[in-house]
Amino acid sequence: MALQALQSSGVTFRKILSHFPEELSLAFVYGSGVYRQAGPSSDQKNAMLDFVFTVDDPVAWHSKNLKKNWRHYSFLKVLGPKMITSIQNNYGAGVYYNSLIMCDGRLIKYGVISTNILIEDLLNWNNLYIAGRLQKPVKIISMNEDVTLRSALDRNLKSAVTTAFLMLPESFSEEDLFIEIAGLSYSGDFRMVVGEDKTKVLNIVKPNIAHFRELYGSILQENPQVVYKSQQGRLEIDKSPEGQFTQLMTLPKSLQQQIHHIMDSPGKNRDVEETLFQVAHDPDCGDVVRLGMKKSVIYSSLKLHKMWKGWLRKTS
Repeated sequence: MALQALQSSGVTFRKILSHFPEELSLAFVYGSGVYRQAGPSSDQKNAMLDFVFTVDDPVAWHSKNLKKNWRHYSFLKVLGPKMITSIQNNYGAGVYYNSLIMCDGRLIKYGVISTNILIEDLLNWNNLYIAGRLQKPVKIISMNEDVTLRSALDRNLKSAVTTAFLMLPESFSEEDLFIEIAGLSYSGDFRMVVGEDKTKVLNIVKPNIAHFRELYGSILQENPQVVYKSQQGRLEIDKSPEGQFTQLMTLPKSLQQQIHHIMDSPGKNRDVEETLFQVAHDPDCGDVVRLGMKKSVIYSSLKLHKMWKGWLRKTS
Protein backbone atom coordinates (compact mmCIF):
# COMPACT_ATOMS: atom_id res chain seq x y z
CA MET A 1 0.00 0.00 0.00
CA ALA A 2 1.30 3.48 -0.88
CA LEU A 3 0.87 4.82 2.65
CA GLN A 4 3.45 2.38 3.99
CA ALA A 5 6.08 4.19 1.95
CA LEU A 6 5.35 7.38 3.86
CA GLN A 7 6.12 5.96 7.28
CA SER A 8 9.38 6.47 9.16
CA SER A 9 10.77 5.54 12.56
CA GLY A 10 13.32 8.40 12.64
CA VAL A 11 14.57 8.81 16.22
CA THR A 12 15.30 12.53 15.75
CA PHE A 13 11.73 13.23 14.67
CA ARG A 14 10.23 11.13 17.44
CA LYS A 15 12.29 12.93 20.07
CA ILE A 16 10.98 16.26 18.80
CA LEU A 17 7.45 14.88 18.75
CA SER A 18 7.75 13.96 22.45
CA HIS A 19 7.74 17.68 23.32
CA PHE A 20 4.12 18.03 22.17
CA PRO A 21 0.72 16.74 23.36
CA GLU A 22 0.20 13.16 22.24
CA GLU A 23 -3.35 13.39 20.88
CA LEU A 24 -2.43 13.33 17.19
CA SER A 25 -4.27 11.53 14.40
CA LEU A 26 -1.30 12.19 12.08
CA ALA A 27 2.13 13.77 12.39
CA PHE A 28 4.59 14.15 9.54
CA VAL A 29 7.72 16.09 8.67
CA TYR A 30 8.65 17.32 5.20
CA GLY A 31 10.89 19.59 3.19
CA SER A 32 14.58 20.02 2.50
CA GLY A 33 15.48 19.16 6.10
CA VAL A 34 14.14 15.65 5.51
CA TYR A 35 14.72 14.90 1.83
CA ARG A 36 17.72 16.24 -0.05
CA GLN A 37 16.95 18.88 -2.65
CA ALA A 38 19.11 20.11 -5.48
CA GLY A 39 19.98 23.76 -5.89
CA PRO A 40 21.58 26.55 -3.86
CA SER A 41 19.50 25.98 -0.68
CA SER A 42 20.40 22.29 -0.32
CA ASP A 43 22.06 22.38 3.14
CA GLN A 44 20.04 19.49 4.58
CA LYS A 45 21.89 19.31 7.90
CA ASN A 46 21.03 22.87 8.93
CA ALA A 47 17.69 23.21 7.17
CA MET A 48 14.60 23.93 9.21
CA LEU A 49 12.38 20.91 9.88
CA ASP A 50 8.73 21.40 8.87
CA PHE A 51 6.14 19.44 10.86
CA VAL A 52 2.38 19.12 10.48
CA PHE A 53 0.24 17.85 13.37
CA THR A 54 -3.31 16.69 12.64
CA VAL A 55 -5.64 16.71 15.65
CA ASP A 56 -9.24 15.66 16.22
CA ASP A 57 -9.91 18.38 18.83
CA PRO A 58 -7.83 21.52 18.12
CA VAL A 59 -9.14 23.43 21.17
CA ALA A 60 -8.09 20.68 23.57
CA TRP A 61 -4.75 20.20 21.79
CA HIS A 62 -3.86 23.91 21.80
CA SER A 63 -4.91 24.13 25.45
CA LYS A 64 -2.40 21.42 26.37
CA ASN A 65 0.28 22.79 24.07
CA LEU A 66 -0.05 26.30 25.54
CA LYS A 67 0.74 24.79 28.93
CA LYS A 68 3.73 22.84 27.59
CA ASN A 69 5.03 25.29 24.99
CA TRP A 70 3.74 28.77 25.86
CA ARG A 71 6.72 30.48 24.22
CA HIS A 72 6.06 28.85 20.86
CA TYR A 73 3.03 31.06 20.25
CA SER A 74 2.83 34.66 19.07
CA PHE A 75 0.82 37.33 20.90
CA LEU A 76 -2.28 35.29 19.97
CA LYS A 77 -1.59 33.03 22.96
CA VAL A 78 -3.20 35.62 25.23
CA LEU A 79 -6.48 35.09 23.36
CA GLY A 80 -6.61 31.44 24.43
CA PRO A 81 -7.07 28.09 22.67
CA LYS A 82 -10.59 28.77 21.38
CA MET A 83 -9.55 31.91 19.50
CA ILE A 84 -6.40 30.22 18.19
CA THR A 85 -8.57 27.37 16.87
CA SER A 86 -11.02 29.82 15.33
CA ILE A 87 -8.16 31.52 13.47
CA GLN A 88 -6.78 28.11 12.47
CA ASN A 89 -10.08 26.84 11.08
CA ASN A 90 -11.41 30.01 9.47
CA TYR A 91 -8.40 31.85 8.10
CA GLY A 92 -5.65 30.67 5.79
CA ALA A 93 -5.58 27.04 4.72
CA GLY A 94 -7.02 25.64 7.94
CA VAL A 95 -3.54 25.43 9.46
CA TYR A 96 -2.09 27.30 12.44
CA TYR A 97 1.72 27.64 12.31
CA ASN A 98 4.28 28.28 15.02
CA SER A 99 7.62 29.11 13.39
CA LEU A 100 11.31 29.49 14.23
CA ILE A 101 11.20 27.19 17.27
CA MET A 102 14.38 25.61 18.68
CA CYS A 103 13.62 22.04 19.74
CA ASP A 104 16.23 19.39 20.60
CA GLY A 105 18.90 21.46 18.91
CA ARG A 106 16.99 21.80 15.61
CA LEU A 107 15.13 24.76 14.20
CA ILE A 108 11.55 23.75 13.44
CA LYS A 109 8.17 25.11 12.50
CA TYR A 110 4.94 23.21 12.99
CA GLY A 111 1.44 23.54 11.66
CA VAL A 112 -1.71 22.28 13.37
CA ILE A 113 -4.76 21.25 11.34
CA SER A 114 -8.09 19.66 12.22
CA THR A 115 -8.48 16.06 11.07
CA ASN A 116 -11.82 16.85 9.43
CA ILE A 117 -10.43 19.82 7.50
CA LEU A 118 -7.47 17.75 6.30
CA ILE A 119 -9.74 14.93 5.11
CA GLU A 120 -11.85 17.43 3.13
CA ASP A 121 -8.72 18.86 1.50
CA LEU A 122 -7.35 15.41 0.65
CA LEU A 123 -10.60 14.35 -1.00
CA ASN A 124 -11.73 17.56 -2.68
CA TRP A 125 -8.56 19.70 -2.98
CA ASN A 126 -10.33 22.66 -1.36
CA ASN A 127 -7.05 24.56 -1.11
CA LEU A 128 -4.41 21.89 -1.93
CA TYR A 129 -2.10 23.16 0.80
CA ILE A 130 -1.51 20.21 3.12
CA ALA A 131 -2.91 17.84 0.47
CA GLY A 132 -0.24 19.17 -1.90
CA ARG A 133 2.49 18.54 0.68
CA LEU A 134 1.30 14.95 0.99
CA GLN A 135 1.59 14.36 -2.77
CA LYS A 136 5.36 14.59 -2.35
CA PRO A 137 7.51 12.34 -0.17
CA VAL A 138 7.11 13.07 3.55
CA LYS A 139 8.04 11.11 6.64
CA ILE A 140 5.05 10.07 8.72
CA ILE A 141 6.12 9.70 12.33
CA SER A 142 2.74 9.07 13.94
CA MET A 143 -0.62 7.93 12.57
CA ASN A 144 -3.61 6.45 14.36
CA GLU A 145 -6.06 3.87 13.03
CA ASP A 146 -8.56 6.37 11.59
CA VAL A 147 -9.79 4.47 8.52
CA THR A 148 -11.37 7.58 6.98
CA LEU A 149 -8.12 9.52 7.21
CA ARG A 150 -6.06 6.65 5.79
CA SER A 151 -8.48 6.27 2.90
CA ALA A 152 -8.35 10.02 2.19
CA LEU A 153 -4.53 9.98 2.18
CA ASP A 154 -4.58 7.19 -0.39
CA ARG A 155 -7.25 8.95 -2.47
CA ASN A 156 -5.12 12.10 -2.59
CA LEU A 157 -2.21 10.16 -4.10
CA LYS A 158 -4.46 8.49 -6.67
CA SER A 159 -5.99 11.86 -7.62
CA ALA A 160 -2.51 13.29 -8.14
CA VAL A 161 -1.63 10.41 -10.48
CA THR A 162 -4.87 10.74 -12.45
CA THR A 163 -4.46 14.51 -12.87
CA ALA A 164 -0.89 14.08 -14.07
CA PHE A 165 -1.96 11.34 -16.50
CA LEU A 166 -4.46 13.70 -18.12
CA MET A 167 -1.74 16.31 -18.70
CA LEU A 168 0.88 13.91 -20.07
CA PRO A 169 1.19 12.30 -23.54
CA GLU A 170 0.50 8.64 -24.23
CA SER A 171 4.07 7.56 -23.35
CA PHE A 172 6.38 9.20 -20.80
CA SER A 173 9.01 8.56 -18.15
CA GLU A 174 8.69 8.16 -14.39
CA GLU A 175 10.52 11.46 -14.00
CA ASP A 176 8.00 13.20 -16.27
CA LEU A 177 5.18 11.84 -14.10
CA PHE A 178 6.76 12.81 -10.79
CA ILE A 179 7.57 16.32 -12.05
CA GLU A 180 3.91 16.79 -13.01
CA ILE A 181 2.74 15.47 -9.62
CA ALA A 182 5.19 17.58 -7.62
CA GLY A 183 4.15 20.67 -9.57
CA LEU A 184 0.40 20.32 -9.03
CA SER A 185 0.22 22.40 -5.87
CA TYR A 186 2.46 25.07 -7.45
CA SER A 187 0.29 25.50 -10.56
CA GLY A 188 -0.48 29.19 -10.90
CA ASP A 189 1.30 29.97 -7.63
CA PHE A 190 2.78 33.46 -7.96
CA ARG A 191 5.73 32.37 -5.79
CA MET A 192 6.93 30.26 -8.70
CA VAL A 193 7.04 33.41 -10.85
CA VAL A 194 8.50 35.87 -8.35
CA GLY A 195 10.36 35.30 -5.13
CA GLU A 196 10.98 31.56 -5.00
CA ASP A 197 13.30 29.41 -7.08
CA LYS A 198 11.58 28.78 -10.43
CA THR A 199 13.29 25.37 -10.63
CA LYS A 200 11.89 24.32 -7.24
CA VAL A 201 9.90 21.38 -8.63
CA LEU A 202 12.92 19.93 -10.47
CA ASN A 203 15.03 20.38 -7.35
CA ILE A 204 12.48 18.39 -5.35
CA VAL A 205 12.08 15.54 -7.83
CA LYS A 206 15.50 14.83 -9.31
CA PRO A 207 17.31 13.80 -6.08
CA ASN A 208 14.25 11.88 -4.85
CA ILE A 209 13.10 9.70 -7.75
CA ALA A 210 13.43 6.59 -5.56
CA HIS A 211 11.23 8.13 -2.85
CA PHE A 212 8.57 9.11 -5.40
CA ARG A 213 8.73 5.59 -6.86
CA GLU A 214 8.24 4.12 -3.40
CA LEU A 215 5.29 6.40 -2.76
CA TYR A 216 3.48 5.83 -6.06
CA GLY A 217 4.74 2.44 -7.26
CA SER A 218 1.85 0.31 -6.00
CA ILE A 219 -0.74 2.77 -7.33
CA LEU A 220 0.84 2.62 -10.78
CA GLN A 221 1.09 -1.18 -10.71
CA GLU A 222 -2.59 -1.54 -9.76
CA ASN A 223 -4.00 1.08 -12.17
CA PRO A 224 -5.79 -0.70 -15.05
CA GLN A 225 -5.31 2.28 -17.39
CA VAL A 226 -1.53 2.28 -17.37
CA VAL A 227 1.23 -0.03 -18.56
CA TYR A 228 4.02 0.52 -16.02
CA LYS A 229 7.42 -0.71 -17.18
CA SER A 230 9.18 -0.21 -13.88
CA GLN A 231 12.49 -1.69 -15.04
CA GLN A 232 12.73 0.84 -17.87
CA GLY A 233 11.10 3.64 -15.87
CA ARG A 234 8.50 4.13 -18.63
CA LEU A 235 4.72 4.33 -18.66
CA GLU A 236 1.99 4.16 -21.30
CA ILE A 237 -1.57 5.30 -20.60
CA ASP A 238 -4.98 5.07 -22.22
CA LYS A 239 -5.57 8.37 -24.05
CA SER A 240 -8.83 7.31 -25.68
CA PRO A 241 -11.86 9.57 -25.02
CA GLU A 242 -13.37 6.75 -22.94
CA GLY A 243 -10.20 6.44 -20.87
CA GLN A 244 -9.93 10.17 -20.34
CA PHE A 245 -13.60 10.45 -19.36
CA THR A 246 -13.08 7.75 -16.71
CA GLN A 247 -10.12 9.71 -15.36
CA LEU A 248 -11.94 13.05 -15.43
CA MET A 249 -14.86 11.59 -13.47
CA THR A 250 -12.54 10.58 -10.61
CA LEU A 251 -10.87 14.00 -10.23
CA PRO A 252 -11.37 15.94 -6.98
CA LYS A 253 -14.55 17.99 -6.91
CA SER A 254 -12.89 21.43 -6.92
CA LEU A 255 -10.84 20.61 -10.04
CA GLN A 256 -13.91 19.23 -11.84
CA GLN A 257 -15.76 22.46 -11.06
CA GLN A 258 -12.91 24.62 -12.37
CA ILE A 259 -12.86 22.62 -15.62
CA HIS A 260 -16.64 23.03 -15.85
CA HIS A 261 -16.35 26.83 -15.42
CA ILE A 262 -13.70 27.00 -18.14
CA MET A 263 -15.65 24.97 -20.71
CA ASP A 264 -19.31 25.66 -19.99
CA SER A 265 -20.54 28.39 -22.35
CA PRO A 266 -22.90 31.02 -20.92
CA GLY A 267 -26.54 30.00 -21.21
CA LYS A 268 -25.92 26.29 -21.81
CA ASN A 269 -26.32 25.32 -18.13
CA ARG A 270 -24.85 21.88 -18.61
CA ASP A 271 -24.03 19.73 -15.62
CA VAL A 272 -20.44 18.86 -14.73
CA GLU A 273 -20.62 15.34 -16.18
CA GLU A 274 -21.69 16.66 -19.61
CA THR A 275 -18.80 19.13 -19.59
CA LEU A 276 -16.28 16.46 -18.62
CA PHE A 277 -17.59 14.22 -21.42
CA GLN A 278 -16.93 17.05 -23.88
CA VAL A 279 -13.43 17.63 -22.48
CA ALA A 280 -12.62 13.91 -22.77
CA HIS A 281 -13.21 14.13 -26.54
CA ASP A 282 -11.28 17.39 -26.92
CA PRO A 283 -7.77 17.08 -28.46
CA ASP A 284 -6.70 19.76 -25.96
CA CYS A 285 -7.97 17.83 -22.94
CA GLY A 286 -4.58 18.00 -21.19
CA ASP A 287 -4.35 21.77 -21.65
CA VAL A 288 -7.86 22.22 -20.22
CA VAL A 289 -6.95 20.16 -17.13
CA ARG A 290 -3.72 22.12 -16.70
CA LEU A 291 -5.63 25.41 -16.90
CA GLY A 292 -8.15 24.05 -14.40
CA MET A 293 -5.32 23.22 -11.98
CA LYS A 294 -3.81 26.67 -12.44
CA LYS A 295 -7.13 28.38 -11.75
CA SER A 296 -7.74 26.15 -8.72
CA VAL A 297 -4.45 27.18 -7.12
CA ILE A 298 -4.87 30.86 -8.04
CA TYR A 299 -8.42 30.86 -6.65
CA SER A 300 -7.26 29.19 -3.46
CA SER A 301 -4.35 31.64 -3.05
CA LEU A 302 -6.60 34.67 -3.56
CA LYS A 303 -9.21 33.27 -1.19
CA LEU A 304 -6.60 32.73 1.53
CA HIS A 305 -5.19 36.21 0.97
CA LYS A 306 -8.65 37.80 1.32
CA MET A 307 -9.38 35.78 4.45
CA TRP A 308 -6.17 36.94 6.11
CA LYS A 309 -6.80 40.57 5.15
CA GLY A 310 -10.28 40.30 6.64
CA TRP A 311 -8.90 38.87 9.88
CA LEU A 312 -6.22 41.58 10.11
CA ARG A 313 -8.89 44.28 9.71
CA LYS A 314 -10.92 42.71 12.52
CA THR A 315 -7.95 42.65 14.88
CA SER A 316 -6.57 46.11 14.02
